[in-house]
Amino acid sequence: MDLEDFTTSMERSLDSLQLLVTQVLPQSDPSMVFRDLNVVALLQDFWETKEKRKAAFPSESLVVYESVPSPDPPFVCYVTLPGGSCFGNFQCCSSRAEARRDAAKVALINSLFNELPTRRITKEFIIASVQEAVTSTSGNADDADDPSTSIGAYHYMLEKNLGKTMLEFQELMIVFQLLHWNGSLKALRETKCSRQEVIAYYSQYSLDERMRSHMALDWIMKEEETPGIISQELQLALRELEESRKAGRELRFYKEKKEILSLALSHIYSDCITPPTNADHMSLILNGYH
Repeated sequence: MDLEDFTTSMERSLDSLQLLVTQVLPQSDPSMVFRDLNVVALLQDFWETKEKRKAAFPSESLVVYESVPSPDPPFVCYVTLPGGSCFGNFQCCSSRAEARRDAAKVALINSLFNELPTRRITKEFIIASVQEAVTSTSGNADDADDPSTSIGAYHYMLEKNLGKTMLEFQELMIVFQLLHWNGSLKALRETKCSRQEVIAYYSQYSLDERMRSHMALDWIMKEEETPGIISQELQLALRELEESRKAGRELRFYKEKKEILSLALSHIYSDCITPPTNADHMSLILNGYH
């Protein structure tokens, strides 16, 4: 894409965003919305409006902010949206209030983009995404119809989420990303569970404190086998989180990794729990994180 095409595409996106602003935030001037000093209130208003319309998350309305403790700038703030998507300030902020506003701005822009028709999973999107997956993995197009393959499982998950937005799909995928990261999906495959069974099972559950605790136990087991692995993974997660935040990307996967690894370390250093046996560990995987 050359500069002229990029500029035209950006102008169309901004026009679409301004149209959305007039629909979901009718009291705001669409040309000034992202310069509004009260962007924190605008973000809250946006999600309260979605709740009133009984959209994606009818039972959740809180937008949660988390400031990273620091005595000096630059300050960092994360904002978690209903459903779990997480964003942070990408600019270098000299105050906590500035970091909060910047995080809210990133989250608001992403929330508005998520309302665009092009951000919904359609039949056309599924076809294009599966084809891209086949090409990028040098796979076989026939695998898309076989749920026992990775591409087939991806196709199956997309079909199950037809009509949902990208953020909604991403919030579902976070559980499977974390299960893959900590090795649980591999352990489940070794028990002969089909990919369809795993997807159907874990699609019923959201990421909560109990699931995080069980994943922390996984890493305590790994630490017994490979001392120092938790600290190594934590440093990697912190670096990924920082790089993704500065790039303005969605952060939940990296932030959840940091939380799970920090929890595992706190258990090890405080001797709060007895490390599970291999039998206990496998039982947790087979019985599920719930």
